[in-house]
Amino acid sequence: MSIHSVRARLARAGLHRPVGWLRNLGLHPNDVFIASHGRSGDTMLRFILGEILSGTPTSFDNIQQIVPEIGVHSKALALLPGNGRLIKTHELYSRKYKRAIYLIRDVRDAMLSFFARETAVGCIHPAYRNLDDYIPAFLHGKVTHFGRWQEHVEGWMNSPLAQRGDLLLVRFEDMRQDPELTIARCLDFLGRSADPSVVQDALQNNSLERMRAKENEAKKFPKSPGEQGRQVGRGAVEGWRQRLTRRQLEIVDECAGHILARFGYATEVPGSVAERRPRHPAGVQLSMIPAVTSAPCPWQVPYLRADKCDSANRPLHVRLGGRIANLFSWYRY
Repeated sequence: MSIHSVRARLARAGLHRPVGWLRNLGLHPNDVFIASHGRSGDTMLRFILGEILSGTPTSFDNIQQIVPEIGVHSKALALLPGNGRLIKTHELYSRKYKRAIYLIRDVRDAMLSFFARETAVGCIHPAYRNLDDYIPAFLHGKVTHFGRWQEHVEGWMNSPLAQRGDLLLVRFEDMRQDPELTIARCLDFLGRSADPSVVQDALQNNSLERMRAKENEAKKFPKSPGEQGRQVGRGAVEGWRQRLTRRQLEIVDECAGHILARFGYATEVPGSVAERRPRHPAGVQLSMIPAVTSAPCPWQVPYLRADKCDSANRPLHVRLGGRIANLFSWYRY
C-alpha cells in the first residue's frame, strides 16, 4: 500500500478536519499563503517564488524549508517583511490566514488531474474508478481532503481577506500564458522586488520540463509509479475539451458553472447555468480582487539566504505551535 493510499484512507476516515486544525498552529500574522484547492499549479508557483525570494535554487528536497506546506512550517525561512514566511495551503479559508495568493484553475482540468493521479497512485475510492462516477463525487467533495471545489473557491473569494485587499487572485491559465506578469504581480503583492534577470533565471529553472526533471532527481520526495502519478503533471489548459462528454460537462456546469463564468472560463453547454445565473453572484467579484499598483512597494528587503534566516526571534507561541503542527507531517498532501 502506497503512502498516498494511506493518507487518502485516513482522510476518508474523517481525520482531516482535526488534523487540519492542528496543522494551522504556529502561524505568524505576517505569514502569507499560496492557497488553492489542489492540482492548480501551486507547486510551480511556490518553486518560482521560493527561488526568487531566497536566492537558493529550489528542489523537491529543500522546498519544505523555503516555501513549506502548512503543517511543516516551523523552520521555514523568513522571506517576507516582518519576519513572515510564504506557506502553501490547500485548506479552506481560516481566520488564521491574514494574507494570501489564491490560485484558481478551471475545475474541469483540475478534476481530470486529480482523477489521473489518484488512479495512478492507487488511492482512488473503489466506487469512483470511472469518470462518470468520479465527476459528481468530486463536485460534491467526496474524493478530496479539502471539500467541494466550488465551496473552497467561494470561501476564499468571499473572505475578509478579499474584502480588505489582502487576497491576490491568480488564474493558472494566466500563469501558463504569461508567467512574467504573474510573478511580477505576486512579488508586488508580497512587498518584494527582484532584478529581471533573477526572475528570468527562476522561470527557466522552474519551467514545466525542469520541474518534471527535478521530480525525477529528488532523493527524499516519494516517487509514484507511471506518468499519470507524477506530482508535476502536464499543465494542460482546456485539456477537458478532448476528455469530457457532453453529459459530464452538463454535470460540471450544474454544480460549478456560475463560478466558471465568474472567473472568465468558457462553457460549451448550451443554455448553461452560467448563462442563466447572474455573472457575478453575491460576494466578491473578480474586479474587486486587488490589482497590482504601480506605486513603489513600501517594503523592499534584501534577499534572505538560507544561512541568514533565524527563527529564534519569532514569538514563543508561534515556534511551539509550529512544532506541534510538524508532528502531523505524515499527513502532507
